[in-house]
Amino acid sequence: MARIEKFEDIQAWQKARILCCEIYRITGQGHFARDYGLCDQIRRASVSVLSNIAEGFERGGNKEFLNFLSIAKGSVGEVRAQLYVALDADFISKQEFEHLNLLCCEISSLINGFMRYLAQSAYKGSKFKD
Repeated sequence: MARIEKFEDIQAWQKARILCCEIYRITGQGHFARDYGLCDQIRRASVSVLSNIAEGFERGGNKEFLNFLSIAKGSVGEVRAQLYVALDADFISKQEFEHLNLLCCEISSLINGFMRYLAQSAYKGSKFKD
């Protein structure tokens, strides 16, 4: 793993930022934009992913970081579940669903791998390398 000096260096955060941008794009269009409850919920969940990665990193401790990564991973699952609701309500196409679902799965996998790495590392602060 390359040296990570700021949360923006974390690949899972980078992908979560892309997910968040895409969620905001799709929720700002058509019928999706008019379903205020689902729109707000999926936006908040997508923001939660990158926010918890960043906050955990900035906390400066392995145990806290792992906890925030776990919350971020849970938020990815929440986005995925809400994508099914959006698909079933015809707010998004099957192609959009598959793309966003795959991105969510990739982020979840990256977070999981990062959690395994941190659990086994000597990381204790906000900067580390292997």
